[in-house]
Amino acid sequence: MVYVKLKAVFKSPLVLSIPFSVFYIISLLGNFMVLFVIGKEQTLHKPMYLLLCMLALTDIGQSSCIAPKALSIFWFHSKVITVDGCLTQIFFLYVLSVTQSAVLVIMAFDRYVAICNPLRYTTILTNTRTAKLGLVGLFIAVLLVLPMTLLLWRLPFCANRIIPHTFCEHIAVVKISCGDTTVNRMYSLVISLGVIGSDLILIGLSYGLIIRAVLRISSRKANRKALNTCTPHICVMLISCTPFLFTTLTHRFGQGIPAHVHILLANLYLLVPCMLNPIIYGVKTKELRDKVGKYTCRM
Repeated sequence: MVYVKLKAVFKSPLVLSIPFSVFYIISLLGNFMVLFVIGKEQTLHKPMYLLLCMLALTDIGQSSCIAPKALSIFWFHSKVITVDGCLTQIFFLYVLSVTQSAVLVIMAFDRYVAICNPLRYTTILTNTRTAKLGLVGLFIAVLLVLPMTLLLWRLPFCANRIIPHTFCEHIAVVKISCGDTTVNRMYSLVISLGVIGSDLILIGLSYGLIIRAVLRISSRKANRKALNTCTPHICVMLISCTPFLFTTLTHRFGQGIPAHVHILLANLYLLVPCMLNPIIYGVKTKELRDKVGKYTCRM
């Protein structure tokens, strides 16, 4: 069995494990609370909240892909992982990331229909249709990520199989190969920029139509109410896409950036959004906030 070694380049790993564990615990608590409340409350069984459940599931999956292994490295110095385990981690991590991006696109479409076609909202976006859109996003994610994983699997690895990271990031694994990695690098870059680029275009188009519809509304109160329904989604987009693009580009082109900065940014761009997403929607969505408050007061 072939092994690789994860090596996080930090001077005080135990100290760093504190924020990591806090972020992970908050992420789990927040997202499971969202799932629990939406599942229990019949009034929240709507497309918008079904999409929130999908987002919560991807957040739980992403954080659980990296946090337990990172904490085992910090606490128990458990740095060894099999190549098969490494590739499995890559597959699920990137499938969840692409699926989450698809869910954010569907959320933008949901807001567009709710604001621009409110009378037809219940007929255009049913729970069944929303679930099908989510499954399509998951299917596309598997189709895109599976070739990337198989391309990695065929690569020969050098004798010194040390990955300077807390988890098996794709480009970090590519760098320890002794074979020709041109196809791997090009495919991952095209997929990364293609997915995020196409999703941003679709989201931008949705918001362009939303802004045009809002500007036609004469009432300021109605304008403000319409825009407020989009605020949580915009916040989630910013905290998800910005660090992802920055990390992807700096890992490939930022040769002068220290290794520990790469590692820290790569972990934060996965953990921080997973922690903040349920908080943002819990604070900004009144109906969800009220239901969460009701169950919290009972505890």
